Amino acid sequence: MNKKDQVLTELFEICRKQNNYVFHNDLVKDVSKKVGFGNPFDATKIDNKDKLPQILLDNDFAVIHLGNGNHQFIKGIDKVYHNFEPIQETLEWTYQKSLLNEYNSSESNILSVANNQRILHHFLFGKDTEFDSINITLRPKTYFPHRTKTSFAYNFGNDLHLKLDNIQIEIDLTIEFQGTIGVFEGKNGKPDSFAVYQIYHPFLYYYQAMQLSDLQDKIKEIYGVYVVKTIESGITNLKIWAYTFENPLDIMSIRFVKSVCYQLIF
Repeated sequence: MNKKDQVLTELFEICRKQNNYVFHNDLVKDVSKKVGFGNPFDATKIDNKDKLPQILLDNDFAVIHLGNGNHQFIKGIDKVYHNFEPIQETLEWTYQKSLLNEYNSSESNILSVANNQRILHHFLFGKDTEFDSINITLRPKTYFPHRTKTSFAYNFGNDLHLKLDNIQIEIDLTIEFQGTIGVFEGKNGKPDSFAVYQIYHPFLYYYQAMQLSDLQDKIKEIYGVYVVKTIESGITNLKIWAYTFENPLDIMSIRFVKSVCYQLIF
């Protein structure tokens, strides 16, 4: 068992013994120090369910974030994680390899390559939206990664209503074109699932802005988009899934829209 799993295991055992599954960062820091885990702020971040420690898998619990340094073990792993659907279509995408495409394998670089090669535009808007030198309104707008603090209130189905105060969210990339917004999460490897909040919180951030500002009549659709880079048989693949939420105020109302695998050919 690695040290991160040890931290989560001990936290769960403490909460179960106390019959109180809400815990604070102070407890995370104490347990992390005890087991020698050097990054307590990472201890409660598990981006797919296969990374959950065995005790949580056996008892069907996952971790959610409540804001203000609070977290909670919640019953029902499938309430927190969503399995990727099968890829619906595979396309060969011919391009000239750029200088920095393979320089690093970070999440930011994955999205940069997909954006620079116009793949994200093709996926979201159904076409490679070329630069328009005459009418600036026809150009997709790209907004780079940022972190922000905000407050949310939303449901976990019929079981739980959450109020998240002053919670920090990360948005890897945002693209907007003629009222359609795509918020992106990028990963390496072959994950089978993802934590829904990774795309839901950015989705809700823009939905909330739409409700509370003059964007209400301008935003038409918001999609949460997951991009996974794999290298198979020497070919770089960008596998992309789009989701939305039937009830914007319920994280469990996630709805799959489409998926495409882009094979980069150069």
